[in-house]
Amino acid sequence: MIRRTVLRSAFAFAATLLLSDTAQAQLFRAYLASDGNDANACTLVAPCRLLPAALTAVASGGEIWMLDSANYNTATVTIGKSVSILAIPGAVGSVVALGGPAINITAASLTIALRNLVIVPFPASGATDGVYMTGASALTIEGSLIANLPGTAVRVFGTGKIEIANTIIRNNLGYGVWLEDGASADLSGVKLLNNGHGVLAFSNSATTTTATVSDTIISGGGVGVFSDTTIAGGVTRIFVTRCTIQNTTNALDSETLGAGTALVAVSNSMITNNNLAWAQFGTGSVVRTLGNNHLTDNITSFGTLTPASLQ
Repeated sequence: MIRRTVLRSAFAFAATLLLSDTAQAQLFRAYLASDGNDANACTLVAPCRLLPAALTAVASGGEIWMLDSANYNTATVTIGKSVSILAIPGAVGSVVALGGPAINITAASLTIALRNLVIVPFPASGATDGVYMTGASALTIEGSLIANLPGTAVRVFGTGKIEIANTIIRNNLGYGVWLEDGASADLSGVKLLNNGHGVLAFSNSATTTTATVSDTIISGGGVGVFSDTTIAGGVTRIFVTRCTIQNTTNALDSETLGAGTALVAVSNSMITNNNLAWAQFGTGSVVRTLGNNHLTDNITSFGTLTPASLQ
């Protein structure tokens, strides 16, 4: 009798564990649709409606697919797990900024990819930035549009890493890309059009902030690429290659207002129709050219352009 009772208790415990695992099981691929419902399981046959529900349903390292054109959030979307979020080809997967950034990433050690998304502000909503990342995570943005924000399109603080490829960033009042205090970025095939400024690498602490910008167009706005540090031990570097920078106030700008080291290095690029082709301020700042660029039809320049021989 005692043995039978023990077996029944063990079976009941195992069944409880099985039900618990089933209840907590998460999807490798979660789905969103304009006619979905957040009470659904976020599967293909029963999609959810908004990103927070899908982020809860998807497993770390999984994917969230937007099946048709719609807006998929009603507030800032905080991403706290490794995930890929993408709209299927032909769909406009929209994430809007309302009362803050559209997407917020504060956790560390995540791997996140955003593909084929449209990130824009909701009118008169108190929107700020498009993507705001303070966690030391890795973010990739591909084939997307980030436009019309009152703040900066992509802002990264700390030691986070970002890759932006084949993406249009336009008509944002702040910077297209703002990197600060240890952040690093790789931009390739990006169009930065008529933003307040283009790309900023900034150190306000004893950190190294870097950006590589290749095969990219920067057109319009104030500063095209801006390497800036204000403190001893601060290092900022921007490397520009095979790019066009046109119709800006300062195309290439390197500044050390106080202390630190700032570098802009440019090769095989077109710098044209800008007010200043380059601007160099401060003893620790350098604008370096490999001598294979086309600098034409700019009004003037300020400071020293430092040549470097091809290796």
